[in-house]
Amino acid sequence: MAGSVNRVQIMRTSSILSCCLPLLFSVALRAQQPSAPVLMDVVGDTGFVRVEAKSFSTLSPREQELGFWLTQAAIAVDPIVYDQFSRFGLRQKRLLEGIVAHPGSDPAERKILAFTKLFWANHGNHNDTTSRKFLPEFSSEDLSRAAHDAQKHGAFSSNCAMLPAIMTGAQLDRELKELQASFFDPQFEPMLTAKSPGPGQDILQASSNTFYAGVTLNDLKGFVESNPLNSRLVKKPEGKIQEIVYRAGTPDRKVAPGLYAEFLSRANTKLARARSAADPVQAKVIGDLIRYFQTGQFSDWIRYGTGWVQDNATVDFNNGFVEIYRDARGAKGSLQAFVSITDKPVTETMSRLAANADYFEAHAPWAAQYKRKSFKAPLVKAVEMLAETGDFDVSTIGDNLPNENAIHEKYGTKNFLITGNTRALNEASGHRAFREFAVSPEIADREEKYGNEAEDLNTALHEVIGHGSGRLSERIKGGSEPYLKEYFSTLEEARADLMALWNAGDPKLKELDLISNQQEVSKAMYDMATVTQLMQLRRIRVGNTIEEDHERDRQLIVNFIRDRVPGSIGEFDRGGKTYIQVADYSKMRQGVGMLLTELMRIKAEGDYAAIKALVDAYGVHFDPALRDQVVTRFQKLSLPTYWSGVNARLTAKHFPDGKIESVRLDYPRSVEQQYLERAAMYDVSLRANTPLK
Repeated sequence: MAGSVNRVQIMRTSSILSCCLPLLFSVALRAQQPSAPVLMDVVGDTGFVRVEAKSFSTLSPREQELGFWLTQAAIAVDPIVYDQFSRFGLRQKRLLEGIVAHPGSDPAERKILAFTKLFWANHGNHNDTTSRKFLPEFSSEDLSRAAHDAQKHGAFSSNCAMLPAIMTGAQLDRELKELQASFFDPQFEPMLTAKSPGPGQDILQASSNTFYAGVTLNDLKGFVESNPLNSRLVKKPEGKIQEIVYRAGTPDRKVAPGLYAEFLSRANTKLARARSAADPVQAKVIGDLIRYFQTGQFSDWIRYGTGWVQDNATVDFNNGFVEIYRDARGAKGSLQAFVSITDKPVTETMSRLAANADYFEAHAPWAAQYKRKSFKAPLVKAVEMLAETGDFDVSTIGDNLPNENAIHEKYGTKNFLITGNTRALNEASGHRAFREFAVSPEIADREEKYGNEAEDLNTALHEVIGHGSGRLSERIKGGSEPYLKEYFSTLEEARADLMALWNAGDPKLKELDLISNQQEVSKAMYDMATVTQLMQLRRIRVGNTIEEDHERDRQLIVNFIRDRVPGSIGEFDRGGKTYIQVADYSKMRQGVGMLLTELMRIKAEGDYAAIKALVDAYGVHFDPALRDQVVTRFQKLSLPTYWSGVNARLTAKHFPDGKIESVRLDYPRSVEQQYLERAAMYDVSLRANTPLK
C-alpha cells in the first residue's frame, strides 16, 4: 500500500518510501546528477521526465540479461491496465498509436499527438490522480481524417493482441463511430473510480473501470469471490454473476485460459528467459510468478509473494495485480510492474531504520493490544528503476509490498526507496510551488534547505515504519480490507503518513544518525504536510469532492487536527490569497497522536461506520472557490501539475543460437518513441522508429 508527497507531485504507490541519512543520501544524489536536462516534454499540465538508471553499468553481464528479460515481461503486461481502466481503452490506444506512428500532413495530427501523450501517461483518457475524464482539443472529424490517412500508410493492418486488423475504410468508420462517445462525450463514463457517485448510481455503476460489468453493490450481497484480486465480475442476462479470472492457462490445459491470457502468456515467455538468468533463489520466485499467471489462484500468488519478500536480489522486480485503489469497492487489483537495481550504499543506511522498527512500534500512541509483539524487520533497499509499466510510474517514489497480511505478518515486507524517480521529480519541480504557498519566507527557506531531507525521511517512516506497524484483532486477523471496504486505502495511507509525523521528533532518529537538524527537519515535515493539503486542490479542476485515496488522507489529517485541536493549524487570507500554516507544532503533534490512535483502532477492529464518518466529514469535500484560487496561483508558476516517466531503453544483441551476447542501455529520444516501441510488441504495423515530430 502507499502514498507520499513530493513538494509538487503526489507520490502514489503501493507504499512510499524515502528514508535516508541526509549526509550519505545527499552525497549519493550529487554523484548521480543527470547528464542532460531531465524534463523531456510538457503537454498541458503534464511533465515527462527521463528516469535514469546509471547503476546498470555496474551489473554483471548475467544481471544485465536478467534485467532485459524482466523488463520485457513488464512491457508485455502493460496493455492490461488500459483495458482495466475502460472497456474502450485498448481500442482507443490502437487507434491513437496507429495515427502517431503513421503520420500524414494534417495540422490536427499535432493535437492528436499531444492528446496521445496524455493518454499514455494516464493509461487512458481519465486522469491518473483525479479519475476524471479529459477531452481532446481536436474534433471527431479531425480524428477520422487522420485515422484514414494513417490507414493509407499501413496503420491497423495487423492484429493488435486480441484486436483484429482494420483492413477497409468501412471497418475504420465503424470503429470511429463506436469510439465516438468514449473520446468526445464528457458525460459518457466521466470517472475512472467514483467513490462519491451522483444520484441513481452506486460506486460500481459510476466508475468506468472494468472490474465489474453490469454489477451493482446490491448484486454482490452474499456473493463470494474465489479470486477477488484478479478477476472481473460480470452479470449475465439471466441475473447470475460470473467471475472471470485473469490467467494464461496451464500448458496441459487442465486450467483453461482466462481473461488477459494473451498478455500473461507473452509475459510468461519473457519470465522463463529471465528465470534462466537468475540465481536459484530468484529463479524459484520467477517460477512461482509464472505459475500464478497460469492459474490465477490466490494460493499461487501467496507462494510467489512469500518467496519474493525474502529475496534481496540486486536486480529486483514485481509484476502482477497488486493495488486496489482503482476499484471503488477496494477489492480488485490493477496491473503494475517494475524492474529495479539496488543502490547498495544508500541501502545500507536505510537498513538502520528497518532494524529498529520494533522501537517505533513500542512508542506508537495506540493501545497496547494493537501493538505487534513479534517483529520481522522489513527488507529495505534503495533502487533505480529500469522499467515502470501498468499502474506504476515515476510518481511512485517508494514501495512497500506485499499487501497481503498473511505474508507480511510472518515474513515482513520489502521496502523500496526509488532514488531515480525522486531525483527526476525534484530536479524537474524545484521549490517555486512551495514558496508560493508558504505563509512566510522563514517557512519557505526552511523547506528549501531541509525539504529534500524531510521528504526522504517522511517517505522512509511512512513505508518502513508506518505500513508495517500495528496488529489486528483476532476477529479480523486475515485483514481489515473486507470490513473497511472503499475506505481502507484512505485509512491505511493516513495511518502511514501519521506514523511519519509522529516519529519525526523522536530522539532515536538522531541516535541512528538518520536526521541532521532534527528540530528544523521535523518542522519542515509538518509544514509540508499542512501546505500540501491546500496545494493538492490544483489537480481537481471539476466538482467539489476528492476521490483519490492519498489526497483524501492528507485532507483528513489537516482538517481533523484543525477541528479537534484548537490552535494547532491556522488558515487565513492575505492579499487575496489563502494560506494554511502550523500555528503550534506541539499541538499539531498532539492531533497527530489522537487521529493515529483512532485509525489504528478502526483498522484493528474493522470499524466501517467509524472510518466512514471520519473520511466523509474531513476528507472528501472542499470549497470550489478555494480550488479555483489555487489553480490560478499555480498557473502563474508555469509548472506541471502531473508527471510521467520515460524509462531506460534496453536492447539485446543475440548470438546466432538466440542467446544474449550483450545488453545495451540508452534512453528514448522522445516520449512517443518509448510508447510506440513498447506497443510494437503486439502491433507490428507500428513504425516505432519514425515517430511523429
